[in-house]
Amino acid sequence: MTVRNLDAVFAPRSVVLAGGSPRPGSAGRVILAGLREAGFAGPIGLVNPDHARIDEFSAVRTFAELADPPDLVVVTAPPDAVPSIIADAGAAGARAAVVVTRGLGAGPGSPRAAAEQAARRTGLRLVGPGCLGVQSPYVRLNVSIAPEARAGDLALLSQSGAVMASTIEWASARGIGFSGVVSLGDMADVHVGDLLDHFALDRRTHAILLYLNAVTDAPRFLSAARAAARIKPVVVVKGGRREPDGRPWSSYAASFATSDAVHEAAFRRAGLLRVADLSELFSAAETLAHVAPLIGKRIAIVANGAALGTLAADRLAELGGVAARFSAETAERIGAALPEKTGSLNPADLRGDAAPELYETVLDAALDDPEVDATLALYAPTRLSSALGCARAVVAAAKRARSRRYPPKPVFAAFLGSDPAPRAALEAAHVPFFRTPETAVAGLMHLVRHVEGQAALLAAPPSAPESFSPDAERAKAAIAACLASGREWLSPTDAAEVLAAYHIPLLPQTFVATPEEAAEVARGLMGPSGAALKIVSPDIPRRSMVDGLRTALDSPEAVEQAARAMLARAAVRAPAARIDGFLVQPHIRPEDGQDAFAGLADHPAFGPVVVFGSGGRAIELLRDSTVALPPLHLGLARDAIAQTRLGGLFGGHGDLPAVDRDAAALVLVKLAQLAAGMPEIRELDINPLVVTPRGAFAFDARIRVAPAPRGGGAGVANARFAIRPYPKQLETGLTLGDGSKISVRPVRPEDEPAVAAFFRQVDAEDLRQRFFTPMSEVPRAFIARLTQIDYARTMVLLASGADGAVLGVVQLHADPGADAGEFAILLRSDFKGRGLGWRLMRTLIRFAKAEGWGAITGQILAENSSMLAVCRELGFAIAPDPDDIGVRIATLSLRD
Repeated sequence: MTVRNLDAVFAPRSVVLAGGSPRPGSAGRVILAGLREAGFAGPIGLVNPDHARIDEFSAVRTFAELADPPDLVVVTAPPDAVPSIIADAGAAGARAAVVVTRGLGAGPGSPRAAAEQAARRTGLRLVGPGCLGVQSPYVRLNVSIAPEARAGDLALLSQSGAVMASTIEWASARGIGFSGVVSLGDMADVHVGDLLDHFALDRRTHAILLYLNAVTDAPRFLSAARAAARIKPVVVVKGGRREPDGRPWSSYAASFATSDAVHEAAFRRAGLLRVADLSELFSAAETLAHVAPLIGKRIAIVANGAALGTLAADRLAELGGVAARFSAETAERIGAALPEKTGSLNPADLRGDAAPELYETVLDAALDDPEVDATLALYAPTRLSSALGCARAVVAAAKRARSRRYPPKPVFAAFLGSDPAPRAALEAAHVPFFRTPETAVAGLMHLVRHVEGQAALLAAPPSAPESFSPDAERAKAAIAACLASGREWLSPTDAAEVLAAYHIPLLPQTFVATPEEAAEVARGLMGPSGAALKIVSPDIPRRSMVDGLRTALDSPEAVEQAARAMLARAAVRAPAARIDGFLVQPHIRPEDGQDAFAGLADHPAFGPVVVFGSGGRAIELLRDSTVALPPLHLGLARDAIAQTRLGGLFGGHGDLPAVDRDAAALVLVKLAQLAAGMPEIRELDINPLVVTPRGAFAFDARIRVAPAPRGGGAGVANARFAIRPYPKQLETGLTLGDGSKISVRPVRPEDEPAVAAFFRQVDAEDLRQRFFTPMSEVPRAFIARLTQIDYARTMVLLASGADGAVLGVVQLHADPGADAGEFAILLRSDFKGRGLGWRLMRTLIRFAKAEGWGAITGQILAENSSMLAVCRELGFAIAPDPDDIGVRIATLSLRD
């Protein structure tokens, strides 16, 4: 992943079209016309061996005949010609190409593979193939076959050409513009992650709109998406939500971890704002293009009809918003202005004859109220009121609100009716315009969800109620025994071993081979409520198929009879199934417990996922579940539980008391760690996971395994993780020259308080040398980002003393190409000069080498002689920063 040469795509100095014909409607001719009509100021060239001229553009036969190397090449030639064009363009000095041509195929020997190889040899970036093209309105560039977009502050990235074209048309009709528009095509080189990196740092882009059909490189996508979403809103529509009919699955976890559920979990984890369809995407664009960030979700609603206000308030409540409670002063102001007192002032009913002045007065009062975060003005056309006049009143109130504070409180408007004048007045003043109260509320809530997502990204997770060290070797031994026998489902005994190794409580159980043995074991296991019996078969994924679970069996004879009945049913309903035997357990069903489900599944793109939901015998009927991407901490696990209906019941209902929610959350955290440490696990079901006020325990578990995949970064156990887990293998110890023992480990989200305390103990002068500017206090947002990293593009190591206090922080941030990284280091002021900085830098260098990076660099103030000396001792080359005479660039090559 890299942004290298993407400036040549979005701000090229020159453009050359390769291919095309004079035929009316041909892609090449349309693109040339688009370049001309958009007003691109740079040179436009044409390379075409078959046509000497297309319209007013004359052609040369080869790239070698061009007077100057082109920045950007647009390819519309036939598929077989594309690889040679890419090779010749790269050899001539071109930096990027947009390949509109379709049908290049895939795989070894295809034109696409040859074009990729040719681009890689010269470093040329390739957008496409099979794309509609690219637009960069601020440089008047339109090298696409889509309508020309206006300049604005939204970036649009689409895997669908039709979505790209229709979104441009919709936006142009509403005065909404774009900083860049990209049709992604087949993504042979430039991926959506590269473009997210580019537009995340683009100063003209305030929000990113994304249409996806599929995520092909999940780690690459999530790394870029998480980084972008922390800077600006990213709105995503995902096509293909419906699961194929008859999708085979062998576990409950696999059945719940549908592709759409996993994508939803990934988008949520990355902080992306997912919308359901194009209508919602347009609504989000309307909002994000016109409104400053929201600071809360307390909304004031003003309408010239009670029904309009009620509809908006109902929709607001459904989507999680809050109708603002006015302060006493505001209530008095609004009450005095209304023509008729009502039971509630929010929504404020202005009545059908509302004059513009009344809209202005009530909106002014609401926007002045500190208890209000945003306002929504609704208008239904009547012959007693001027629609345009009321729209102008909304504009006037919005402008006054903008002049009073920053960021200003947003004002939204929904004007019903066909008169275009109110819409024109509102949109000209950058007030988001909607046709119905419901769509206006939905647009407003996009901002609320973005703010809440940002808060979730930056929130410090709670500490786990207990710490544990899994016995990984015990679990590995159980899994290895299964794989060695050629089976894919662990035996009940081995499954119990795996759960025990990760401290997941499991009800006592005994495996037996025959009904007679089941009866004999039941005599010793049977509790006050009897015994439970389960059939064991690797070929029966759901025991309900053969009624293979019986509980509350009150005698050994009942156990034996139930076992024989299970065998008989299996012979009829699953005649080919191998029957290994039975599990006998005491029947323990706490009256104050609730049945949950917890498990692991494996997604083709996103790898292992954790599944949670309602469990027990009605699991298939309820289908109440959610998916979360590991790794998890307790806060993320709690959030996953809260997304299910069962999570709402955990607080207690009816005669049932509240259960130990954190015990269930801790099981999910342990499952995530199990997935990280045991890459052989493909599916795992715990059903039910019985959650009581005193804790949680597994009643039953099934685990499917396969040989572990290869690959991964430095010390990464499970290469299938879409988000790299905490790299425990990087934990180490250091001994300073004076004998002091220092522990070094990667940062964790829960370290935020300790890191904040560290910064408070750093002198102002040391902070200035680290941040290159005077700083009395390090912002909390910076600390949150420093402690919540992906361990891939960013690594932060903490050095701590015996008391746990942070003594030093060293950071390495990779460029999006992940071939080089930039380091930064800061020590607690009272710990300088003791050799800690030198040792931390050596640790960071070892990590960068293990990741395969080519170099690390750092910016150091020229006056910081001690840090420069450390770098020289470690072999860094020191050079002046060409952009700042007071700064030195330290570079260490890692290729030697």
